Amino acid sequence: MSIDVIKALHIIFVVCWFAGLFYIVRLFIYHTEALNKEDVERNILTKQYTLMERRLWWYITTPSMYLTVLFGVWILWLNGQAYNQPWMYIKISFVVLLIIYHFACQKIMNDLIKNKAVWTSFGLRIWNEVATLFLVVIIFLVEMKSTMNWIYGVIGFLGIGVSLALAIKLYKTIRENREKKVNN
Repeated sequence: MSIDVIKALHIIFVVCWFAGLFYIVRLFIYHTEALNKEDVERNILTKQYTLMERRLWWYITTPSMYLTVLFGVWILWLNGQAYNQPWMYIKISFVVLLIIYHFACQKIMNDLIKNKAVWTSFGLRIWNEVATLFLVVIIFLVEMKSTMNWIYGVIGFLGIGVSLALAIKLYKTIRENREKKVNN
């Protein structure tokens, strides 16, 4: 198999992995909110969210993570000179952190399956943006490689983080105002 095919498969599974990570946390938000509903509605919703979470996690997200890592390691094995590039060590560090994020999401899922909501829906909305930050950082590292000025990269990363935090806060304010109007 050519290295171009392996790179293409790596990118395909990266996309699938991130799609799963983005959607699973969205399901956690809905699941957490469903735990506050009346008994009948709560039972129906939590049963459905549990089913959706398990299928997404075990049929798409986790296999995509393993295949992403497999094809990534294969690329490194075929391209030995990548080890000599400092940006690659930084990228691998962020991938390790992303894998930790992945398993933290699995812990959240397992808690929710037991009807144990450790996180609030707002906390999960913030948690969902962590995957976005990983995506941005890893893509910029790969595309900019050693040509990127690290100071500007760090400033850009922090700027994206602050922008996401402000957007989440704005969304929370709008949502709370809308709920107040509905309840009045």
